[in-house]
Amino acid sequence: MEVKSVEYQQRLAKLGAIREAGVDPYPNDFKPGRTAASVMEEFGGLDAEGLEARKDETVSVAGRIMAKRDFGKATFAHIQDRTGRIQAYLKRDLLGEEGSALFKLCDMGDIIGVEGRVFRTRTNELTIEAAKLRLLAKGLHPLPEKWHGLTDVEARYRQRYLDLIVNPEVREVFAKRSRIIKFIRDFLSKREFMEVETPMLQPVPGGAAAKPFKTYHNALQMELYMRIAPELYLKRLIVAGLERVFEINRNFRNEGISTQHNPEFTMLEFYQAYATFEDLMGLTEEMISALAIELTGSTKVAYQGTEIDFTPPWTRISVKDAVLKYSDAPEEIFADREKAVLFSRKLGLDVPEGLSHGKVVTEIFEEVAEPKFIQPTFVTHYPLDVSPLSRKNAENPSVVDRFELLVAGREIANAFSELNDPVDQRERFLSQLKEKAAGDAEAHEMDEDFVRALEYGMPPTAGEGIGIDRLVMLMTDSPSIRDVILFPQLRR
Repeated sequence: MEVKSVEYQQRLAKLGAIREAGVDPYPNDFKPGRTAASVMEEFGGLDAEGLEARKDETVSVAGRIMAKRDFGKATFAHIQDRTGRIQAYLKRDLLGEEGSALFKLCDMGDIIGVEGRVFRTRTNELTIEAAKLRLLAKGLHPLPEKWHGLTDVEARYRQRYLDLIVNPEVREVFAKRSRIIKFIRDFLSKREFMEVETPMLQPVPGGAAAKPFKTYHNALQMELYMRIAPELYLKRLIVAGLERVFEINRNFRNEGISTQHNPEFTMLEFYQAYATFEDLMGLTEEMISALAIELTGSTKVAYQGTEIDFTPPWTRISVKDAVLKYSDAPEEIFADREKAVLFSRKLGLDVPEGLSHGKVVTEIFEEVAEPKFIQPTFVTHYPLDVSPLSRKNAENPSVVDRFELLVAGREIANAFSELNDPVDQRERFLSQLKEKAAGDAEAHEMDEDFVRALEYGMPPTAGEGIGIDRLVMLMTDSPSIRDVILFPQLRR
């Protein structure tokens, strides 16, 4: 059983005293007329004389007490709402005995409402002189101290509500996250993309190479999976003739947790008929560079001490050329699996027995080249083996028309010209099943209904997925994915 602190017991006693005085410590009938920001905006440009001329006007605000300075017969308090902070002046002569007695029972962290005129103090700070006071919620735990409080990273993630209360820079990260998602929605909607929603619970986990979470539906008496990607459902909608669709929603992957991975994360996926992966490169450059300008006024963004320049055009390089550029790999590794395996072992990679040639090449790329791409780079033409849903390249069918966008050494987006040949798609699914039987837990499942949909005819299409959390990390200079997810998964 949790042992309550002395301060908790003291606050609990104050709560009892408030109730004994006939005051409801948790009322729901106070309606603030203004926010802290709106008061600052309306009255901030006035000097003391200008405010005196408006002394008959009153404003009301509500928020949490974040600071108190007691001078005996009067107290200054900073009140914080969703828009910021404003100072209140609480004087015994104005509040009366009842109001003063109530405020004595208020602590830092309590939520109050005040009403009064606006004036400037001797130090010229804009302040509300409280003629009326309401206690709106009594807090029983003290807030972390400003300088010695909620600085432990794990404690911040576990008690995000406190993190948001005491750390304004954290609130700003999530305000920016909201702006980023709204910008993307507006950007795609203006280009005639329809926003849709597809199932979170799926009978076949598809659209990506990942381990799913499994559950069971009692009424249907069947196993279901939390989706790892919405791809196959969005492509069904392309078959249906919607032609341009997008979804911003959660994916779930039963994998490790790190600074770049959370088992539950937000993805944007969008699909455009009669387009290629090269068309999506241009669209991606346009969208993300415009987003940077929207947030910072520039296409250049600071990330962990490095300036990232999103000014188009961005570098484009194939997987093969990247490996040859950043390692001493012989070119033969791209035609000979055994030579690829030998070179991977030279790099110290643990290559499982039976791993396909294309997957070995991809592991080599991820080891020697991927971390090198700090500035925005489109890496193109991945091996066919690691791209079971992508269209084969017309000139070299061992690779596909695909790109990954790498920034700061990590994947931000993945896109390709979609495979719309149902016979080829079925064969690739069957090949994936063989790899699954050989021990690849992330190999793609067979989805008969998706193949059936393709058999009705899907127009030539390009599709892309962008990791919203990683994009927000870049745009807010956040080192960990946990910094941009309100409630990240943690060990018990």
